[in-house]
Amino acid sequence: MISSTPSEYPSRHVTETRAAGGRSRTADSLDVVRITGAALLTGGLLLASGCSGGSDAAAPGDDTAAPTASAVTTTTVDATTTTTTTSVAPTTTAPPEICVVTVQPGDSLGGIVASLDGVTMDELLTENRMSETDIIHPGEQYDICPGNDVDDVTGTSRLAPSPAHVEVQQAELNELFAGTSLFELGIDGDSGPLTRQAICAARMLLGLPESTTHLPEGSDEEAAIFDATRDSFTIPRGAATWSSKWILINETCQVIVTGEGDERIVDIFPTSTGEPDYPTHNIQALDAYRYDPALDNDGWHDSTNFPSEVDNPLNGNMYKPIYFNGGQAIHGAGYIPPNPRSKGCARTFPHHQDRIIDWLGIDDIVEPVWNAGAIGATVSVVGEYRDL
Repeated sequence: MISSTPSEYPSRHVTETRAAGGRSRTADSLDVVRITGAALLTGGLLLASGCSGGSDAAAPGDDTAAPTASAVTTTTVDATTTTTTTSVAPTTTAPPEICVVTVQPGDSLGGIVASLDGVTMDELLTENRMSETDIIHPGEQYDICPGNDVDDVTGTSRLAPSPAHVEVQQAELNELFAGTSLFELGIDGDSGPLTRQAICAARMLLGLPESTTHLPEGSDEEAAIFDATRDSFTIPRGAATWSSKWILINETCQVIVTGEGDERIVDIFPTSTGEPDYPTHNIQALDAYRYDPALDNDGWHDSTNFPSEVDNPLNGNMYKPIYFNGGQAIHGAGYIPPNPRSKGCARTFPHHQDRIIDWLGIDDIVEPVWNAGAIGATVSVVGEYRDL
């Protein structure tokens, strides 16, 4: 059926790969990671009206001639000898900058950063879509040239494809997610946040590295997404597949995935998780323990942590919240941007929240319950949101 394959995270020797020429070198320390250099090419400019003075430049019996930066030409005209000397400036060619490191046993992110000239930890993490707490493993490669709009590990551009090609991508994504609760994308040629949310969801469900970056035109990754169908989806990492019903909140992609055991994915929803000052905490397999249908207020529960004077979908109050980690809940709201904007919870649209409640079979509960068995859902939260 659908299999779950955990992702390996991309840990003081570093192998550096030079794109041009395919050569590699291994250093015992990291202070050689980023190198620029020059090869000195020295030559002479030969000016002659006939043949060169080649062998005349060496003294009799010499095997080699001393190198020189000047060329000497001798021309004989009516028994008068004229000597012309031309100085030639040295030519330098800088080799390509080394922009990739390969992790060796004993490496650490801190050690890699300490070896780099002018690259900060934040820049390295941002360039590689990582968190400082991520574990790195031998053999993984990292981009150490931030800000050049290129993924130097794969060689692909980080810039958006042309609008015409983005329209092709949007149509393919709509076909891939047809029948799920992800909204259909407008075919507008804009590789904006909603399009990149869908791209990230496709990466997650196909076992590709998760990120909200643009989808490079003509890449192997694009081909994999274009060739995929819903039958290609695999249960994403972090899902509590031992539970009969599980909910996975992926903060990287800003989506919620629901599923049943290790058998199937049920649906995919857009979400908006906690903003930086009120983060939704990564957790593994907590039982949802409280549900409030709030039927006395059309489903809208007043948040005790962030009260509002007026109940409406835009003010932060919660539609039929399902609590899973203290005061953090999955709940309906009127505004669900494709980036973190909540106060620690995971937002859904109200009709999506109703869909989750129907799937759990708790739509007949008419008053607040504190009973994990009655709710019957195991919730996990994974990932970290990073914008472009």
